[in-house]
Amino acid sequence: MPFCKVKQAELYYEEVGTGRPIVLIHGFTPDHRLMSGCMEPIFQERTGWRRIYLDLPGMGRSRDYADIESTDGMLEAVLELIDKLVTESRFAVAGESYGGYLTRGILARHPERVEGAAFICPMIVPEHDQRELPVQTVIHEDPALKAELSSEEYEDFRTMGVVLNQRTWERYSEEIVTGLRMADGAFLDKIRARYGFSFPLEQEKFGNPSLFLLGRQDTAVGYADALRLLEQYPRGTFAVMDRAGHNLQIEQEEAFHTLINEWLDRVEEARDKE
Repeated sequence: MPFCKVKQAELYYEEVGTGRPIVLIHGFTPDHRLMSGCMEPIFQERTGWRRIYLDLPGMGRSRDYADIESTDGMLEAVLELIDKLVTESRFAVAGESYGGYLTRGILARHPERVEGAAFICPMIVPEHDQRELPVQTVIHEDPALKAELSSEEYEDFRTMGVVLNQRTWERYSEEIVTGLRMADGAFLDKIRARYGFSFPLEQEKFGNPSLFLLGRQDTAVGYADALRLLEQYPRGTFAVMDRAGHNLQIEQEEAFHTLINEWLDRVEEARDKE
């Protein structure tokens, strides 16, 4: 299994394909399968991209991370992995939830290297009680699914789920739950105590192609806080999607594919003009 040794951890990662590098960063508690599950179907239909999926410290198969104390430390581990694996001067990055927050940290540290950034239900405000969140709502519920699952499984799925059917359940269990079961809870509790960066974000506008995919029914991070960043991303598409919660990539699968492909088209177009 491939590991990248950085100063304070050994990060597990998987590489797929060749071409322009793109780093894909999952959220807090799952592992790389959250990102590969939603992104690989897209890249199976387009060539020319080298995908780097990583497991953050305390998640998935990453190991030897005990000395990391904060989100600052998590970011440093990711930046060091990028320095070691991405020899090209520039790369694209996509992050989901906490991975979106880390992506903004990458932009704060090395904006000149990032040729495109995508944010999937990104965490904008680290403090949960300071986020602007919608009321929890289930839009579609298949009665047959409830009969099939145990009450514990169904209630867990329903906690953040907006579209509850066989397809979304299968993807949730394969791409998210499998990672959740591997997480180091004690370590992640330590990180939660220093969850926000110690430095300010968005000091400069990010002028390369970007994308914000936001769930209208996302009760984990919401959508309203991300909209306040609109002017910081002059080449950003901001999509607030109905019938989508924090698992937007699963609940709005076709629209997700369309918008990610359109963002990748813009990144390629911008590079070709240089």
